[in-house]
Amino acid sequence: MTDPQSVSRVPPAKEQVLQVERRDYVDLAPTNRPRSQSLRGFDPIYTDIVDYIVRCTHRIWDERDVGLIYSHYTHNPVVYGPLGAVYSREEIIQDTIARLAEMPDRRGMATQVIWRGNDVDGFYTSHLVTGTGRHTEWGAFGKPTGRRFVTRTVADCMVLENRIFREWVVRDNMGLYIQLGLDCDMFATGAAKSMFDRGLTVSTLAENQRGLGQTPPPDAADVSIAHSDLEADVLRWLHEIYNRRMFGKIREIYAPNCQWHGPRLQELYGTAAVTTQTIRQVAMMPDMLFLPQHICSVPCEEGGDKVAVRWIADGHHLGYGNLGTPTGQRMFVLGFTHYHIIDGKIVDEWVVYDEMAMLTQIKLGQMALVDRI
Repeated sequence: MTDPQSVSRVPPAKEQVLQVERRDYVDLAPTNRPRSQSLRGFDPIYTDIVDYIVRCTHRIWDERDVGLIYSHYTHNPVVYGPLGAVYSREEIIQDTIARLAEMPDRRGMATQVIWRGNDVDGFYTSHLVTGTGRHTEWGAFGKPTGRRFVTRTVADCMVLENRIFREWVVRDNMGLYIQLGLDCDMFATGAAKSMFDRGLTVSTLAENQRGLGQTPPPDAADVSIAHSDLEADVLRWLHEIYNRRMFGKIREIYAPNCQWHGPRLQELYGTAAVTTQTIRQVAMMPDMLFLPQHICSVPCEEGGDKVAVRWIADGHHLGYGNLGTPTGQRMFVLGFTHYHIIDGKIVDEWVVYDEMAMLTQIKLGQMALVDRI
């Protein structure tokens, strides 16, 4: 008979959680792979947390089984977006159906999933999706244009026992509107008018905790949300660049041949281009406070590590840039960044934030200002 104490001393088998980048979908969501990670309470079809995120997204959006949302979200999820939040599973279902109706051949391809957690405390996942398709039906974008598009989305999910109970989602809507040939200014004005008519406004608070009084930004970053030395280093880098405005740090932490993938499908190469883009981003909101909200990381099969950061930027439209002449309006930006870091250097960066939401906030603020006069 086996000694029970000797059994308890046997270390558990190492979990083999799949990664997305080098695998075809049929390998990511196989039909014959045994469960490789403890997933208490999850449907039997899922083998690990990456499989769960990739497969359930595919089943809902590509296989059109929208009703799976009933078993994959709680009845009262909170889904945060750049212009507000949704608090109902039914609203998620309605929005999904509307998007599928307007772009019926859209396909969302998993680009990468960075995660943390377990089946007891819950999982946190950051899912970067590349969407492709055509605009062929009437809907929120108006008359069908027939144009093709490619766009990026990031969805960060908190999951427990097969159900998502909290989510943050941002799509590169400005890039989508431009590819469809739509009038971004007109659509932003329309969206702002709809919000204004419902009594919604943008906060006019001027203080964002940057440089209280006459004090400079703190020398040290707050790394309390980090789970590893690498994550702490990334938080320090972001604080140095965005809050202390030490843009020269980019030459130190990015590989000379780095790639940067940003909104509007921008593709930049090298530290000089990344530096210019970063300065341009900050120049549009020169009083911006950059605040990371969550960070997680996984070792990468291609070498190094992948790191996901969810962040907010709070400031005012005081500088020139993609959104036109400065208006002074307050802007609150929700964004995501995924990094691939090898030997202490960033070799790849994916950034997603919604410039259409920023433009809508400007329009909404202007409407509120006119209303007060």
